[in-house]
Amino acid sequence: MEDLLAARAQMAMSLAFHIIFASVGIAMPLLMVIAEGMWLKTEDDTYLTLAKRWSKGTAIMFAVGAVSGTVLSFELGLLWPTFMAHAGPVIGMPFSLEGLAFFIEAIFLGIYLYGWERVPKKVHWFAGVMVLLGGAMSGIFVVTANAWMNTPTGFIYDNGEFTNIDPIAAMLNPSSFSQCLHMTIAAFLAVGFAVAGIHAYFLRRNPDSPFHRKAFAIALSVGAVFSILQPISGDISAKRLAKHQPVKLAAMEAQWETERGAPLRIGGIPDEEDEVTRYAIEIPKALSFLAHFDFNAEIKGLKEYPPEDRPPVAIVHYAFQIMVACGMVMIVAGILGGWLTWKRKGIPVDRWYLKLITCCAPLGFIAIEAGWTVTEVGRQPWVIYNYMRTADAVTPMPNLVIPFIAFTILYIFLSIIVVILMRRMIFQE
Repeated sequence: MEDLLAARAQMAMSLAFHIIFASVGIAMPLLMVIAEGMWLKTEDDTYLTLAKRWSKGTAIMFAVGAVSGTVLSFELGLLWPTFMAHAGPVIGMPFSLEGLAFFIEAIFLGIYLYGWERVPKKVHWFAGVMVLLGGAMSGIFVVTANAWMNTPTGFIYDNGEFTNIDPIAAMLNPSSFSQCLHMTIAAFLAVGFAVAGIHAYFLRRNPDSPFHRKAFAIALSVGAVFSILQPISGDISAKRLAKHQPVKLAAMEAQWETERGAPLRIGGIPDEEDEVTRYAIEIPKALSFLAHFDFNAEIKGLKEYPPEDRPPVAIVHYAFQIMVACGMVMIVAGILGGWLTWKRKGIPVDRWYLKLITCCAPLGFIAIEAGWTVTEVGRQPWVIYNYMRTADAVTPMPNLVIPFIAFTILYIFLSIIVVILMRRMIFQE
């Protein structure tokens, strides 16, 4: 049991660190491509300066993401050897394709960083587009592997072994589309609001800065657009869960009883001992409608499953509530920004609104961390849903506390270095 807890803590910490840099690597190229595109269109050198600074940020995040991703690949083999022995032949293809996408991203990032005035302007801009596509595809391929763990397909399970493997069918498992869509949109949403929040902070100190005004306008526009798209992807994910992982949906909503016309809960404190959820605000029949487009559809409750087959309900429920709350705040902030822009015929720079966006800066990444907690903890006690339990996949290696402490110190050190570099090279007045 100690080995299991240590291995899960190590993997969770590494993933929590890596996912931030992976998300920035996916989404930051969109900002620099937009900025360079605006420079090509307007010949305003402010956009050129912006594109160059954001490209430096992309490079920093790319480098740190590569390091943390490499650590994760080693941890998969060292901490979860039984899982990799069985699942490796099935999910090997998406990881191989992720490597290809990574190299495409790296090659074109090199051209983008060192190709200023060495290649034609439109070719340089196209290199930025390829960085964007490479980063997005890299993330998508990794997420398809995780999606397979939630809805495993593409094999025949015979005597504890995966045989007759179809890697394409495994990649195109029932969770792939919804998870890839939700995660990709989340990355653009989080980065858009994070960058907008940083430039909003500087605009409060220097409202007349054309650099921060243009940066704020681009980042806020990206964040606002993707904040509107995210609930759509969330709805698709909820319907997929209702069909393929009903116990995870029940844990997310702390739904104990199987019932028709199940309510949607806002807040609430799950009591796993008494199997009730207290103090929640309930919207009648809303969960049934959201999951099945039917106000009277049946939602399976947690009591349908033995206690040993249920995920930790409180953790999953709280994480889901945090994710939704962060998303709702960003949706309101984005819609409000669009309305103010339309009303005033220009990007809003009211101090109160700039303060609001500054406060929104970390919310996207908090939502990503909470969402991945829902995804991973909500699948427990399975590492491969309904096929392999997490306890059966861990390594018997002793003394995992030492590498946990060592990697934690490494990640903290890298985080400090990244913050210093970003502050000095990109976000300056």
